[in-house]
Amino acid sequence: MDITTILGLVLGFFGILFGFVLEGGHLGSLFAVSPIFIVVFGTLGATVIGIPLDELKKLPKWLKIAFMNQSFGVEKAYFTLVHFSEKARQEGLLSLEQELETVDDKFTKQGMQLVIDGTDPEITRSILESNIAVLENRHKVGITFFESAGGYSPTLGIIGTVMGLVHVLGNLTDPDSLSGSIAAAFIATLYGVCLANLVYLPIAAKLKIKKPMEVQTMEMILDGIISIQSGENPAILKEKLKTHLGYMPEKETKFEGAFEASEVNY
Repeated sequence: MDITTILGLVLGFFGILFGFVLEGGHLGSLFAVSPIFIVVFGTLGATVIGIPLDELKKLPKWLKIAFMNQSFGVEKAYFTLVHFSEKARQEGLLSLEQELETVDDKFTKQGMQLVIDGTDPEITRSILESNIAVLENRHKVGITFFESAGGYSPTLGIIGTVMGLVHVLGNLTDPDSLSGSIAAAFIATLYGVCLANLVYLPIAAKLKIKKPMEVQTMEMILDGIISIQSGENPAILKEKLKTHLGYMPEKETKFEGAFEASEVNY
């Protein structure tokens, strides 16, 4: 799990609920079924209108990116590509075919297979760049989805409050329950604002941060694959890849085990 996402949610809701209790409030008064339906389902409906069905099916993937601490495998990709480069230099590109069985990352596996099959370098680059563009679009739609939900949620909360007040004003014959009914009506506004600022908008922000991380890894893999295909010296390839890393790998080790990078589905 991505501990920062979970920790942020826990701290945010704990702060609000604990502060409410310190003010003398009762937690039971904050839970009501009707505001949940109005705010949650109303927000979902408004957001879904602006998202095509094919894109909406990716909602589980967006949530997985936000809540799972994915291993983008930047250093593992570095060592794997260096290993491939050295082996191709010594034994030829065809010797890499068996090595692909140890590679779990779909993007790397696809690129190296194109190289082994003798695909033109420009075509190889074009195919891999298209996959990166697909990934960027997936993140962009996910960010738009949660930002839209963050915008609609407070408005739906206000709508829920207005509906509650309409109900209260229509039953003024019972003054004893008037204060409680008015308080309950404002619960919808509370739900709308809390969900927007503690759930939807923070998830959108997390997707914005993780997008360049994943793209950076894929761009490094792309450069490494093209370098291997062109037969560049492994030492030159190392220097190219280090520019993507932005730092010197702590341990220059030989390739060991399967390459585990981000799980990208195209």
